[in-house]
Amino acid sequence: MIAALGITRRVLCPVSWVWAFWVLVAGGGSVAQAFEAGTEPGGRPAVVAKSFLVAAGSPLAANAGADIIRLGGTAADAAVAVQMVLGLVEPQSSGVGGGAFLLHYDHTASELTAFDGRETAPAGVTPGLFLDAAGQPVTFYDAVIGGRSVGVPGVLRLLETVHQRYGKLPWAKLLQPAITLAEQGFAVSPRLAAAIAADRERLNRDPVARAYFFTADGQPLAAGTLLKNPAYAETLRKIAIGGADVFYTGAIAKDIVAKVHDFTANPGTLNESDLKGYQAKQREPLCQAYRAYEVCGFPPPASGGTTVGEILGLLGHFDLSHLRPLSLDAVHLFAEASKLAYSDREVYLADPDIRAIPAVGLIDTLYLMVRAQLINPDQALPTPVRAGNPPWRDALNLAPGQADEFPSTSQISIVDRGGNMLTLTTSIEDEFGSRLMVDGFLLNNELTDFSFRPEVNGRPVANRVEPGKRPRSAMSPTVVKDDNGQPVLVVGSPGGPRIIEYVAETLLGVLDWGLDIQAAINLPHVVNRNGVTELEQGTSVAALKPALEARGHTVAVVELPSGLQGIQIGDGHLTGGADPRREGVAVGE
Repeated sequence: MIAALGITRRVLCPVSWVWAFWVLVAGGGSVAQAFEAGTEPGGRPAVVAKSFLVAAGSPLAANAGADIIRLGGTAADAAVAVQMVLGLVEPQSSGVGGGAFLLHYDHTASELTAFDGRETAPAGVTPGLFLDAAGQPVTFYDAVIGGRSVGVPGVLRLLETVHQRYGKLPWAKLLQPAITLAEQGFAVSPRLAAAIAADRERLNRDPVARAYFFTADGQPLAAGTLLKNPAYAETLRKIAIGGADVFYTGAIAKDIVAKVHDFTANPGTLNESDLKGYQAKQREPLCQAYRAYEVCGFPPPASGGTTVGEILGLLGHFDLSHLRPLSLDAVHLFAEASKLAYSDREVYLADPDIRAIPAVGLIDTLYLMVRAQLINPDQALPTPVRAGNPPWRDALNLAPGQADEFPSTSQISIVDRGGNMLTLTTSIEDEFGSRLMVDGFLLNNELTDFSFRPEVNGRPVANRVEPGKRPRSAMSPTVVKDDNGQPVLVVGSPGGPRIIEYVAETLLGVLDWGLDIQAAINLPHVVNRNGVTELEQGTSVAALKPALEARGHTVAVVELPSGLQGIQIGDGHLTGGADPRREGVAVGE
């Protein structure tokens, strides 16, 4: 158990960040010197605590979770409070109208459990949901805006399930911080204001969303504007009294269904029986050895556990600890491993309750050893790389699909006073989801995470649309254990399909390069989803573009806005990290 020694709370606010600290390494300084907490110019030091830590995408949400723990709550209790506040202050990313995946570690039982709160497709969908009259896929936003893209929300049923098992405080108390904030109002953050302005045309299509996110004369809300949401407060009051059932049946369910059907430009098929029948599922975490650790991720329908696992399993054949973090060689190897992992992800991963998939086969030791032999340390593989043939008899019967995934998600990482911990990745898919607002919250567009094409050349796509099915997700909540089976790291990130590489790279930073969690989160990003190698603009890795091109990579320098939140456990204390690319913070004592 983590001792509760009660040191002063530290809250880190968003700051600008640069990467000049790499000059130290290039000039002969050690990795440890370059990444010592707080030494990088403009960087963010880690938060160190003895008792508990909450890391979340908003200071208001993180502090709400911390206050719940101070009242005697558990990590499960705190997660409920954090999510309810995030749904208010960061509505473009998550909320009760969306879904989530959660890994929970019970300290007393030494047990890690996966809880699946992913949205499901309504019973009325068909595989051709996103095809036009000519049988061709519609454009992404033609699919997104309106009721057609809305899946059955799952996050509320997930949180209630986890609270019933691991919570201590009354359910109603956990919703009160968000209720109070919705009634009294909160200051619109710079990130939310920028998102509203950037999405002005699409948000304006729903009159309710327009009235909430814009001024009376039609201007996007400016940063610092006091924003109240009495409708959300009323929704949460009902849920506080009646639990999740109030959301999935009765007046709120009727309002959701009406909204989905009444958007006549693009209506959906969601009905009240879809909502009433929704269940959060308990699943078995997907764990594998990496170096001296055991890395546990979320199983399908999340693709994070397998794809992060593949990346690590492939890189396990190379000695990364002797490479400078994100040096040319390290970036090349990471991009090559990512290509191979993403090629498998696109073909094989989907909802295992609907279609058999080779989740365990994709991280099979022998399979990864064979795939690793494709990696040339000096030359890039041509893309797209073909999917492999994992140990599974139906591997060659599936075709790659088409699913346009966009980043609008949030991450919560928590360790409580009793040593219980969780990592929760939560989403409504695209920014502002379907853009449909009802009873104070936005509805998701998660059905667009399915492949728009149900088959290719007569072969079915695993991640095709089917009734009751959960769409594949890139969300990658991860728990790392040491060789004694004790958790040493909980981490996760938003970021759409790039989530996988954000998390994998952070793991390399801690496990291979010995960085603390904040320094690992601060690392410049590298992404390759079986195509272009993307380098984070404004960072040191952007300078590697010519050298990578010389090795055969097609390279683009782009924004890669992750939102990693992680907590490192060890040596009698907790170390928290929050991504400086967003507004998140780590709060602890």
